[in-house]
Amino acid sequence: MDRRHFIAGAALAPFAAGASRAQSGPLRFVFPFAAGGAGDALTRIVADEVGRALNDTAIVEARPGAGGQIGTQAVLNAPADGRTFLLTPVAPIIIHPIIFPQLPYDPFRDLAPISLVTTFDFALAINPDTPAKTLTELVAWMKQDPRRTTYGSPGVGNLPHFFGALMAEKIGVPMQHAPYRGSAPALNDLLGGQVPMVMTTTSDVTELARAGRIRVLAVSGRERSPFLPEVPTFSEAGIPIVGSAWYALYTKAGAPAETIARVGRATMAAMRDAGVKEKVLRLSMVPAGSTPEELARIQKEDHEAWTPAVKASGFRPS
Repeated sequence: MDRRHFIAGAALAPFAAGASRAQSGPLRFVFPFAAGGAGDALTRIVADEVGRALNDTAIVEARPGAGGQIGTQAVLNAPADGRTFLLTPVAPIIIHPIIFPQLPYDPFRDLAPISLVTTFDFALAINPDTPAKTLTELVAWMKQDPRRTTYGSPGVGNLPHFFGALMAEKIGVPMQHAPYRGSAPALNDLLGGQVPMVMTTTSDVTELARAGRIRVLAVSGRERSPFLPEVPTFSEAGIPIVGSAWYALYTKAGAPAETIARVGRATMAAMRDAGVKEKVLRLSMVPAGSTPEELARIQKEDHEAWTPAVKASGFRPS
């Protein structure tokens, strides 16, 4: 090659790369629930860090609906070019294939794992005006009036919904589920008195609980949450249900392996960064990080672990 041609090509290369990015648009990080909650904030942290690591522009889109299915489908409708990502909690990945026989996609087949991001527990919150101070008192209060048995959750078929179904089974009370498009609207209705209780993530209730605006009666882990150490576990409070969950990052299957590896490394590095860890801990989540292979293993193990429990609960989507 003529040396002048080589130099000219090299000089134009950055402009060509910039033009390619402009044509393909920014990196898109889809959060499949309503904006305003801890999951949305986590998605923005990850998008900022990955965008910075890849020297690319990143945007976040909240695409709520159908318990996370609309946002998931939005990612699957995008090109498999490694520029559209799904940051999701566990349920749309491992629970939906169990409870939705007509699910229009297979998360194990159609999504490519990138990295585990955080882990967290669930919590049952009530309005502080409710006379119950403990879970035992709440159950007695509910049994006095069936209108008191409604609980909100971030969406149908998600683990907070499932925990509510398990709780109803254990206490022998037919609790009524009120699905929302995310934790933020559910908690708004809890604060406004439109719903007597909400089952959601510890990350979404911690600050409200610390401010005294809601009362958290139980958390779902085997041990008490480090973010709400004064709150007993469900088991301690007399209802033997246990479980934790996670947020993880995916893209559409078929995306370039090199891109998946780069984004995965950037995510792991972010979760180990002291500044990022501080931000994540403020969301009442525990930073994680993993390889794509580790996330695939976790996904498979959790699916196998939850399948008997979900089926035994008798839950069926309406």
